[in-house]
Amino acid sequence: MRIFAIDTALEACSATVFDTEQEAIVAHESMAMARGHAEALMPLIARVIGKSQLTFAQIDRIAVTTGPGSFTGLRIGISAARGLGLAAGKPVVGLSTLAAYAAPFIAADDTLPVAVAIDARHGHVYLQVTAAGGRTVVTPRVVPIEEAVRLARGGKVRLTGNAANILAAAWPTNDPPSLVEQCAAPDIEWVARLGASVTESTSPPKPLYLRPPDAQPQNAAQLARR
Repeated sequence: MRIFAIDTALEACSATVFDTEQEAIVAHESMAMARGHAEALMPLIARVIGKSQLTFAQIDRIAVTTGPGSFTGLRIGISAARGLGLAAGKPVVGLSTLAAYAAPFIAADDTLPVAVAIDARHGHVYLQVTAAGGRTVVTPRVVPIEEAVRLARGGKVRLTGNAANILAAAWPTNDPPSLVEQCAAPDIEWVARLGASVTESTSPPKPLYLRPPDAQPQNAAQLARR
């Protein structure tokens, strides 16, 4: 299966073509960025599909990160994936950024827990914790940092995500995590790998926000109805 994967959820704009039969990346590009995904994504997609020497007709499935992450970034990536899928007549699946962060750690050693933390700002993080065998023991949620530490502690937990350092700084010094790996964005290869493994019916390309946006319409700016 050939997967075309897209990620614009956090501080990167990334795309890849991954061939599951060869277990190899065919083409890949990732640009670190906090803003500007809208302008960068479509040219990046064109470059990646060009490097792969394939057409979208030869792609079997499109995968995209659905969040949590930047509200704007999520909409950009999901809209692009849906548009490509519609134009090429290909199925589109969505993967959470939390799962994409955790996947390489689970693949490397599924006997140890993994806690993924993404910065939700205002003293909160998006959190997911998996235990032995990749079993989810703390489902995706937004919680204060102190509660995240309480929920994630236990065993030789490994911390990852773009808020791994934030969580580690609040961790009790007498019981440190076994590993802290700060990553601005998940590895796009693992977005593709997960995209190949999920079922289309249970992994729709819909945003996983977990919290309402900070920006809300002002009531005073609304026009009175007649």
